Amino acid sequence: MSTPADFDERYRRVGEPAMVRAERSVLGADYGAISYTTRAQADRLARLLELAPGRLLLDIGSGAGWPGIYLAASTGCRVVLTDVPREGLLVAKQRMADDGVEGGALVASGTALPLRDGSFDAVTNSDVFC
Repeated sequence: MSTPADFDERYRRVGEPAMVRAERSVLGADYGAISYTTRAQADRLARLLELAPGRLLLDIGSGAGWPGIYLAASTGCRVVLTDVPREGLLVAKQRMADDGVEGGALVASGTALPLRDGSFDAVTNSDVFC
C-alpha cells in the first residue's frame, strides 16, 4: 500500500525528461500524471460534463493536476483540486499558474471533503479508487 510519502517522492520526479517523454507518448499530455486517463478520454469527459466558462469543477484525488487542470484550461471552467499528498498539489498549483487556470488546491481526503454540498457543477476523479 502506498503512503503519502511514497506519492510525494513520485511527484518530485515529475519534470524529469524521461517521465515527460513517457507521459506525452502514452497520455498525450505532460501534467505529471499518476493516472491512466488519456487526453482523448479527458476531452470526452469535458464534453459529457458540459464544462465551460462559468462552471466549477471539483477534481478529487488530483495529484499533480491531471486531468483537472487540463479540463479547466481546455474549457475555461474553474477547478478545485483535492488530494492528500501535498507535493502533488504543489506541482499542480504551479501548473495552474503557468497555464492561467482559475481555481485552487486543497489538501483533503476524498472521504471527508470540507466542502459544501451543491457547490460544484461537476466532479471528476481519475484512478483514485485503485
